[in-house]
Formats: sequence, C-alpha cells, structure tokens
Amino acid sequence: MAFTHLHVHTEYSLLDGAARIELLVKRAAELGMDSLAITDHGVMFGVVDFYRAAKKAGIKPVIGCEVYTAARTRFDKNSELDKKQGHLVLLAESDEGYRNLIKIVSRGYTEGFYYKPRVDNELLRQFSKGIIATSACLAGRVQQELLNGNYEGAKREALEYEDIFGKNNFFLEIQDQGLEEEKRINPLLKKLSKETGIGLVATNDVHYINKEDSEFHDILLCIQTGSFVADTDRMRFPNSEFYLKSEKEMRRIFADIPEAIDNTHKIAERCNMEFDFDHQHLPEFIPPDGYDTKSYLRMLCEKGAAERYGEITPELRSRLEYELSTIENMGYVEYFLIVWDFINYAKSNNITVGPGRGSAAGSIVAYSLKITDIDPIKYNLIFERFLNPERVSMPDIDVDFCYVRRGEVIDYVVRKYGREKVSQIITFGTLKAKAAIRDVGRVLELPYAEADRIAKMVPFDLHMTLDKAIQINPELRQAYETDSRIRHMLDMARKIEGMPRNASTHAAGVVISKNPLDEYVPLYMSDKGVSAQFNMTTIEELGLLKMDFLGLRNLTVIADALEAIERIHGVRIDFSKMEFDDPEVYKIIADGNTLGIFQLESGGMTQFMKNLAPDCFEDIIAGISLYRPGPMDSIPAYIENKKNPDKITYTDPHLEPVLSVTYGCLVYQEQVMQIVRDLAGYSYGRSDLVRRAMSKKKAEVMAEEEQYFIYGKPADEKNAEVPGCIKNGIPEAAARKIFQDMVKFAEYAFNKSHAAAYAVLAYETAWLKKHYTAEFMAALMTSVSGDASQINKYIRNCRELGIEVLPPDVNLSNKKFTVVDGAIRFGFMGVKNMTDNSVDEIIRARDTYGPAADISDFISRLDISKVNRKTIESLIKGGAFDTMNPNRAQLLAVYESLIESAHHTIKNNIAGQMSLFSDFGDAFDDAAGSAVVTVTMPDVKNFEKPLILAMEKEVLGVYVSGHPLEEYAEKLKNMCSVDTDMLARAAEEGDSELRDGMKVIAGGMIQSKRTMITKKNQMMAFIEVEDLYGMTEVIIFPKTYEKYNHMLREDSIVIIRGSLQFREDEAPKIIADSIEDINEVKNEAKRVDRTSPSDDFIRVELPGDKPAGMALAQIKEILGRYPGEKQVIIRLADGRKMRAVEKVKSCTELYSDLYRITGNGKVR
Repeated sequence: MAFTHLHVHTEYSLLDGAARIELLVKRAAELGMDSLAITDHGVMFGVVDFYRAAKKAGIKPVIGCEVYTAARTRFDKNSELDKKQGHLVLLAESDEGYRNLIKIVSRGYTEGFYYKPRVDNELLRQFSKGIIATSACLAGRVQQELLNGNYEGAKREALEYEDIFGKNNFFLEIQDQGLEEEKRINPLLKKLSKETGIGLVATNDVHYINKEDSEFHDILLCIQTGSFVADTDRMRFPNSEFYLKSEKEMRRIFADIPEAIDNTHKIAERCNMEFDFDHQHLPEFIPPDGYDTKSYLRMLCEKGAAERYGEITPELRSRLEYELSTIENMGYVEYFLIVWDFINYAKSNNITVGPGRGSAAGSIVAYSLKITDIDPIKYNLIFERFLNPERVSMPDIDVDFCYVRRGEVIDYVVRKYGREKVSQIITFGTLKAKAAIRDVGRVLELPYAEADRIAKMVPFDLHMTLDKAIQINPELRQAYETDSRIRHMLDMARKIEGMPRNASTHAAGVVISKNPLDEYVPLYMSDKGVSAQFNMTTIEELGLLKMDFLGLRNLTVIADALEAIERIHGVRIDFSKMEFDDPEVYKIIADGNTLGIFQLESGGMTQFMKNLAPDCFEDIIAGISLYRPGPMDSIPAYIENKKNPDKITYTDPHLEPVLSVTYGCLVYQEQVMQIVRDLAGYSYGRSDLVRRAMSKKKAEVMAEEEQYFIYGKPADEKNAEVPGCIKNGIPEAAARKIFQDMVKFAEYAFNKSHAAAYAVLAYETAWLKKHYTAEFMAALMTSVSGDASQINKYIRNCRELGIEVLPPDVNLSNKKFTVVDGAIRFGFMGVKNMTDNSVDEIIRARDTYGPAADISDFISRLDISKVNRKTIESLIKGGAFDTMNPNRAQLLAVYESLIESAHHTIKNNIAGQMSLFSDFGDAFDDAAGSAVVTVTMPDVKNFEKPLILAMEKEVLGVYVSGHPLEEYAEKLKNMCSVDTDMLARAAEEGDSELRDGMKVIAGGMIQSKRTMITKKNQMMAFIEVEDLYGMTEVIIFPKTYEKYNHMLREDSIVIIRGSLQFREDEAPKIIADSIEDINEVKNEAKRVDRTSPSDDFIRVELPGDKPAGMALAQIKEILGRYPGEKQVIIRLADGRKMRAVEKVKSCTELYSDLYRITGNGKVR
C-alpha cells in the first residue's frame, strides 16, 4: 500500500507555506509518491499551477483547501465571540466536488470574511456533494474540543461532519509532529474513531519541503508578522518536523495504526477531478432580432468598412472576408461582438476610447468595428500577429479608456452580463531580489545600512535573480564568499526570492463568464471588491474571457482638451478622420517640445526625437519601438540611415521592400514575419510560429526552421510547401545571414501594431499641444491635480511657451484648470481642502446669483454647511479673492466672523420659518444661501511677498504669482551640479551619470526641518530643500548637524555639498557634507565649471553630425592611449549613455584629443 500527503501548504499560503510548487512536486516524485494534495489556508490560488506541475511529474494531483470554520455562523462578526476560527480540510473527489469546493471557498470570502474567510456548517451542508473532508490539525473543531477536555463535544462535532459529508466522506485527521498537544489528544482520536466508525487519516502538516527548510520558513513567518528571528514572544513553529516526510517515516510514526496511512492513498484514489482546458466559456451575446451572431458581425463589419474606406476595393473585400472566416472558424465571433458592444457603449456615451493596443491593431475587422483606429492596410499591419489560424489561442484585445470614466464601462458590462458573471482578477506581489535581501536582513537584525548596501549590489534588470547577481557582480560575490553573516543572509534571501508575498487586485483585468463565475473559479474579496482567485494567465487557460479595461490618463487629457476647444472655439475635432501628416506637429517633436506628449516626454526620448527629427508617422512608430533595452542599439544606425539614405545597404535586394520603411533596420516583429513569407514562401500562420520560436530562443526549432528558410520544405499533411530562399533566387550565404540576423533581433523586436497605436496617441497629443496649446496644457494640469511636482513642471513649460498661469478665482475658476483669454486659470480641485461638494456649491451659487462682489457677498450666497472654514481659508491663501481684494491679510482677519454670521443668520431664518413650514428640511433649504452677512474690513497691511508666495505654495502646491528663488536662478544654475529635475529623471530613467554615493552640489530654500535623536543620543536632521524644479530631501548626520545646525532655518536659501543616495522605490536623497548660505558663497570660488572634466568621472558627448560607429571607434582609440583610474561616460547622439570599458588618467592631452572628435564643450 502507498501513502499520500493530504495536508500540504504551498507558497500560496502566503508567507506561511514555504513549499514552492515545482520543488514540492519534484520532491514527492523523488520519494516515490504517486499522488499529492494541495490544501492551502482558505484559498485556492495555486491549484491550477499545482495540477499542471503534478501531471507533468507523473503524480496524481488532489485538489483541496484547508478552510476556516466560523465560531458561530459565517454571518456573525462580533469581536469577542467570532474572532477565532477552526480549520477543516476539504478535498475535491469529483468535478462536481470541485465546483462545490470553489463555491464554499468563494462564499467564505464574499459572505463570511471576518479576519479570515470563514465557512459554516450550513454552507458545508449546501455544497457537500463530491467532497471528502478531514478534521484538519490541532486548530480543527474536533481537536479543539478534545484539547478543552470535552470528549462528548468532539464526538458531536465529528458526527455532525459525517452527517454533512456522508459516510466514508469524513475522516478524523491524526498528526504527530512531536507536539505535547498531539500526545494528549491522539489516543482520544483513536478512541473516537472506534466508537463512531469514522476512519482515521495520518497526515503531516506540511509547510516546507525538507527538514532543513525550517529556518527559511521561520524567516517567512517573521516577514509576515513584522518580527525578528531573535524575538522570544512571537509566532513560531515549535520544531522542524513540518516537512514532506517519506512514506517510511510516516509509517514509522504511525506504526500502531497502519490503516491511517493506508486511508490516505485510498482517498487519493477516489479523487479524480480534472481541469478542463479545452472548452471556452464566453458570455452569451444576444444579437438583434433577425440576426444570428455571425450575420450580425458581418453586417457591422460591412457597415464599418464602408464608413472607414468609402469604396471597398477587391483587396479590402478579400482581407475582410479572410479575417471574418478565420474568426468564425476559430469560434471567436461572440468575442468580437462583446468587445464591439462595450466600446460602442463608451463611444455612444462620449467616453474617450484609445485607438487600440497590442496586436489587435493588425485586424481590419477590429478597424471596421471601430475597436481600433489604425488602418492595418495603410501601415502594413499583420492579422496573423493577432489571430493565427495555425496556433489556436484566445484573442486578446486590451482597451484604454479615459481613466475618470473607465468605471462606467465596467458598470455597463456588469449590468449587461450580470454581477455574478463579472469580476476583477487577482495578481500577486512577489519577493524580488533586492526586497528579499532587505526583508531577510531586517528579520536577522543586520544593520539596515549593511543590508541596503548589499541590495544595491544587485544589478537592475527585470529578470535579475540573486544567483545571477552573485555570478556577475564581483563585489557581491566577494561579500558572499568572505563574510559569513552576508552569506547566511543571501542564502536565506535566495530561498524566499520570487515567492508570492501578497495578493492584490489587477489594475485593469476583468473576467466575464457564461455562467456565474463561482462555477469556474474561486472568488476572493479585497478592499477593491470581488476578484477571481486565479491570475490572468490561468483565467485564459480555463477558457474564460479576460479583458483589460485600462484607465489611461492621456485619454482624459485629450477628452478635456477637445471639450474645451469646442466650448471656446466652436470647433469639433474628430481625430478618427484625421491624417497623420501635419509637418508642424513633427516640428515641435523634433524641437524637443515634448512635455505632456504621450510616450515622448521622458528626457531620453526627448533627446532621441531631437536627434531623429521625425517627419512622418512611421518615424514615431519606429521611435517608440526602438527606445527600449535591446533595440536601442539600432538607434544610431536608424538615425544615420534616415539622414543618409544613399548609404543604406541590404544583405539581399529582396529585403528592400520590407526594410525600406525603417531605413534598412530591422525594427518590428511583423518585419520578421514578412521576411520569412516574402523571401522563403512561408504561410502567414507559419511565419508567426517562426517569430514566436525566435523570440523564445527555441534552439531546436530555430535550427530546423533555418534549414527550411534556406532550402525549403516539401508539403505534408498539415503544412503547405515552403519553397525556401534559394528557390526564390536568394544566395545561400545571404539567406543564412538574413536568418541569423533575424534570430539575433527577434528577442527584442517590437510589435508594430502596438507601437502604431501608441504613436496615434503621441501624434494626437502633439497635435493638440501645437494647435491648441493653452487648452492642452490646462487639460494636462487637470490630469495631475494634487501632484505638485508635475504641476510645477507643466507651469514652467507654460511660461516657456508664453502662456500665463493665473491663480484660482472664486468668480472665474471651475473644477478643472480652464483657459480664459489665452491664459490658464487654476482649477478649484488643485486647491488644498477643496472637496467635490464644496466646489459644486461654489459653482451653484455663482450660476444662481452671478459673480460675487466681495467676500461677504460670496459667503452669504453659500450653503455654508457644504463649504467649511478650511476651504475658504485655502481659497484666500491661494489668491482666489485677489480680483475683489488683493489684501489677503484683511480677508484672513474677517473670514471666520463672516462664516459665524452666516451660520447665525441661517439659524434665525429657520427659527422664524418653523411656524410657517411643517417640514424642517424645506425651511433649511430656503434659509441656506440667503444669509446676508456684512463686515467692515480692518485697516491692516497686506502680507509681504515672501509670505504670500509661501501661502500659495501651502495650498496650491506650487508658486503661481512668482517664485522666491527667481532672483537666485542664475546663481543656482552656475553653482549647482544637480537640481531636483535631474534627480527625478535619474530615478525614472536610471541615468548612469548620477549614481549612488556620487559627490554633488545642490541648492535651494529650506522648506521644512525634522530632527531626531540617534541611538548614540546624538541629534541629526532631515530637511526638505526646494529649488526651481521641486523638492529634495537632505539627510544631515550628527557631525554635520553639529557644525551647520545654525544654518537650518526654514526659508533660508542654501548651497549644499554632499553625496547622492539612491534607494529602490524611493526618491533620490542627498547626504549633506556642508551647508552654506547662498549669499556668503563666493560665486567664482565655488562655481562648478561645466566645461571642464568633473572630479568623479569624465563625460563625453558624441556629436550628432558624425556616424556613431566612427566616433566611438575614434574615442576608444584615444582612451586607450591614457590608461588610468577615471571612469568615462559617453552620451550618444540619441540621448543614451554608456560606460566605457577603458579607464583613463585625467590630463590636458586627453582632453585636447577628445575635443578634436567632439568639439569644445562636449567633454566635461
């Protein structure tokens, strides 16, 4: 007889289970087991992954869950009576049992959640069919009664469970991990089994795989509970027995009850649930009368194509028919109708929808249905990149909506298909490499600075692992090999790296099903509502419809700008009817005026666009595709070939029709597909399969395809003939080189359909910025209301463009930023302490009574219950009454008495009306807004300009009427090596010039100061320093604090020398070495010379008028002549930076040689 582990917690018992599914299944196979269960705490997150892994390893998967049982009912939620839960293991015996299990687990969340997802006997009885239950661990209700000395109570619990699940479907679970409590109750469990006839099952409460894993499991528990390993009073497991034991070990432990071991395998043999990955469960789309789904889709496409193209040519007709036939044959008609329907709803309700996203832009059906707005014929986009008849998989159309109104579309879908059939989707946060180091370092009580130092040694890369980091970083490897404490920390971090840490809701994912969702997937409840417990990939594998409803801020910007343009100018703009051929639009991009332009506003991308000087839509598509790791290497060649088309060469002339649009460079996945089709005769579908094989580096497949590409392949039962390049007149050597070039590039090649959709938004936002600049900038600032750094950046851009930004005004402002006579008026929602209710009331009063004459008039018209003191104070400080009375000191002196008078008048009015009105509500409504209040203004002088500016900053987040540092702007520019804008870009883009520990000089005004006492009882401080671009935090350690404390006064304008501190997920900071008053710093003595090489390293800027390859070769040769210790950073013409391998010595001869290549001022 065999043994099966039926009580197993995987990594999806978050920060409690430490058994990774892949390794768990592998170990079970090594132990000779033929079956294994998964029973995570209250959830079924990992059951599909477990099922697949077990099947792959030849092990029978038993799907289950250890549910939490409510102390009373699942609906009772009293903190004294219901905080504790019991445990119960449920196993799916059949497909029906699985469906019942997911209903139980789902309702534990949707109905019973209180600290934990809880179920009760009523729920278990309702969905008991097809489920085998066991009494679980010491936390089970039977075991708890025994521990409390209540044998009869335990017997009642056991018999009730047997009654719920049926004879031979409930078992008493017996465990022996060496615990005192187990020794007490195990004899009683055996007795109970004999008395009731309920069978015993022996389990180990598996939380990790091997005995030695107990230490890293303990570290996981500490991370979960926020405690330290050394803490004595914390949650911990009592020993290291909670691992995946062998059958031999289990039989030895339970030698006196071998039937309890045998029963585990008997139960596993009974469990025969299978997941269905072969059927789809799309929601039903009901077409109008007179149509079935196929005819309705065809009608919509015919109508849409006529609107898009006017005349439908034979070429268009053929492409449309091909796509429709493919969609029909693959069974996706309803999919397209469902997507069309909610996009049509959005557009019919003036909800802005994006032009498309991903490979769907390659479909003429999607274009005809107005799902996408890019003409796939005009831009040579390929349908098979989206839907390949030779590779059946669910289509994937992600849709962008205005982020303010995205929820309306989801609400429509919920109404149409039913709340029980629509849900959000779960996602998991994982312990990444650096976070794992910091977490383990904390629980082991290593100094934070030390753990942080080690974490920073891990190179930044999306796919970086600790094993890889130790291998490639000599400094990290040395620390690992020479310091036992670091080695131990890293070993533990390697064990927890990549494990799921927490569950959250996917930002955009929505699943829609044919029947109620809990027929297919378990549900989870978070603060964002109900979501499916399976991630997006698993949802699709199970044949469910997954959609991404993405909220895109830029679409809201476009919608707001278009509304303002129509309101102010009477012009209605329809981008869907616009060509992408305005030279003025490309000029502002080429000039670097890209702030606010979708995808093009980062520092690096702006520089790339300036160097590229795009003059057509294809350049924007290519730019978006190239500006990523990997393809960036092609940027210099792309720019050079664009500027010198006569220098473009092709390996074979057959490539020219494919690559001419990208100046001879291979940029897109679609080009790979077109090359294998046009040169070697592949079918459309097979060309996509080859692209996928290349991108995934499937070596065997690629070697085989290379032969077919060059020499051809005869037809067989499944595939048409591939003629091959040689048969099509391409020399063997050229064909081989072309294939190898494609293989090298395919891993990084970008989806042109996706880039084209992004390029549409880039063009539209650039068009708006060029032709309706004020309206666009107002919409842009509205979209970032509350983000002071972004508002500040866009205000600076407005000033550069000659657009005045005005403070808020109670008579002129609206909720959003608005355009007034070419200037932009600050919106109410950009003012601190403003709420939707207060803004609506101010606008209501203004619309009803007209502009207010003064503050008394303003307050007397309001329902003062909706506009509080803080709101009016903020409006005064922000300058919203300046057009009535610019003396803010006077206004702040009287506003509270005016509010009191308004309240008093309303009370008197209500009291006087009570005898006339029986309904108090009517009396209050009439009294509110009619409180006439007046006041005599005190004779006080207005505040000084610095204080007025400080008030603006306090309530608006930015300075509007001026800036306290304006007079120091030139001085700061000359004296400082960094500013907040540079630091922000460095954090955003990983700027290699600014690095952790680098010495810098910064300056600005001290805005705030916070002090603290160190463990050594010394004083240190944190100050916020503001310059013309934003705010930076400066850390001042005790020695520096003691020396410069007298300088740390708020509003002082200072120059700070220090070191940069970069930490993951934090804004860059400066650790101060010295602090000086800006007025006491001698300009010449302290000036940073920006034209001579810095102390830290040499920066070399490549000229844009010389081929990059030639310039790099010359610079490399020069650097080789002057070996030394100084690092060299080279900035390419496209804005990218690279670190030279050669280190050099700083000397006049080096600089002279470099100047000859780069030009004076290009070396610093």
